[in-house]
Amino acid sequence: MGALVVDTGRGDRVGEFRGVAGPYWSLRPVGGGTEWEAEPQRVRPALLMEQLRARTARLNARSRGEVL
Repeated sequence: MGALVVDTGRGDRVGEFRGVAGPYWSLRPVGGGTEWEAEPQRVRPALLMEQLRARTARLNARSRGEVL
């Protein structure tokens, strides 16, 4: 739970692992938003650079008041 992963089936979208929903994994955008389901075989751990990029984007959005 909470690990940052990359969904290669959705254009390398970075998300936070939220749990398992049937045969799929539930992922949530790092900055919050609507969860989506990913096929486990199309998910890989996020590289350090991808993690930093996602967290920086979230902090920037938070500073603009877009997320809590």
